[in-house]
Amino acid sequence: MDFRIMGFDSPLLHSLQQMMDLPDDAEKTPNAPSRTYVRDAKAMAATPADVKEYPKSYVFIVDMPGLKSGDIKVQVEDDNVLMISGERKREEEKEGAKYVRMERRVGKFMRKFVLPENANTDAISAVCQDGVLTVTLEKLPPPEPKKPKTIESETGG
Repeated sequence: MDFRIMGFDSPLLHSLQQMMDLPDDAEKTPNAPSRTYVRDAKAMAATPADVKEYPKSYVFIVDMPGLKSGDIKVQVEDDNVLMISGERKREEEKEGAKYVRMERRVGKFMRKFVLPENANTDAISAVCQDGVLTVTLEKLPPPEPKKPKTIESETGG
């Protein structure tokens, strides 16, 4: 719709017109995020988690209702990124049954957490119980303080 035909000719309306006339394939621009990125971003936003710090460990708690431990993958990437991922599949429809309402989320989910430097990625455990995944990472012991180095001086002589 051209607003100038209707007698409106303001810069604001002209700008609105240009925005409305964007081509349908605007999503295919070279700077647009990839489908994988968009899918992963949606999966991460839809997977809430709590993170707790204890004196000797970090604990990640993620609700995973209806999932078996075999449907969940816990990995450490690049030695400092904890990734929790998996997929909730839609139940197969039984003959004669159809969905009247479908509200439970299905599909892939994922969360990534950058780990603190003192997280011990070699001491990690994951337990899924009653639809709650608990991932525990022990902390590395604090580095021992450096002791002063004593150097004896020789007498010149």
